[in-house]
Amino acid sequence: MNAILMALPGAEHFASHLRGHLGCDAGELLLHRFPDGETCPQMTPAVEGRDLILVGAMDRPDHKIMALYLSACVARELGARSVGLVAPYLPYMRQDAVFAPGQGVTARHFARLLSGCCDWMVTVDPHLHRFHSLSEIYTMRTEVVPAAPEISRWIAANVERPVLVGPDEESGQWVAQVAAGVGCPYTVLRKVRSGDREVAVSLPPADVLAGRTPVLVDDIVSTAHTMIAAVEQLKAAGCPPPVCVGVHALFADAAYAELEAAGAGRIVTCDTVCHVSNDIGMSATLAQAVARMLA
Repeated sequence: MNAILMALPGAEHFASHLRGHLGCDAGELLLHRFPDGETCPQMTPAVEGRDLILVGAMDRPDHKIMALYLSACVARELGARSVGLVAPYLPYMRQDAVFAPGQGVTARHFARLLSGCCDWMVTVDPHLHRFHSLSEIYTMRTEVVPAAPEISRWIAANVERPVLVGPDEESGQWVAQVAAGVGCPYTVLRKVRSGDREVAVSLPPADVLAGRTPVLVDDIVSTAHTMIAAVEQLKAAGCPPPVCVGVHALFADAAYAELEAAGAGRIVTCDTVCHVSNDIGMSATLAQAVARMLA
């Protein structure tokens, strides 16, 4: 493979695992910060005529975007044959519509920025709600890697007699896929949100939960309030402490501690966002998608 892999700040650990699966060369990306706060990327070895794979940790993205943009543009200036982005977590997907006067669809603008500096991108389970695929807003080649198979394998290996619980209606189809991979039943709760941090969910059906260990599954865990509300309902139904599984471990502010305090038996996430709860690796599956992009 005539490719060089470089990690943007914060993605070094994930990039190391990814490179191990790809067998490509390791490069070094130096981001020189001038006294006025501007950034100048420097790459070694030379990228001319080679495929460059940039690996970015894109949670809390605003201070990382310029480094990514400039690095991709400089690589093209230096003659890289192609520039690809591995973004295990893809931000700016929630604002997929105008929700209040004076706002815009920032998902489209972020997509235009990345599509203008990269040739391709692979990511894990972006928040696709009003957009059905990334191709609706991204003009570069993209591939979405599902986390469901890896989550199913983890649950099957670590939880006895599981029953999967989706914390809200939006999680229904996704939770069904994970349950099918495990070969266990599932149920989906109904969510009622009265504010950014005020969430209630419906009571789970007792007959589905009887004699099983509940496993709450969601894609993005940010404030964790939906998952906390579901944990409280499961406790009220007399269930054992639930296992909480998330794909992207954003955990804003004290969300992780609050979920623990609510009574979660165990909290597990994929390693798309670096966090102490990471226990489900996605680098091997992402490496397969990268190989397809470079084929």
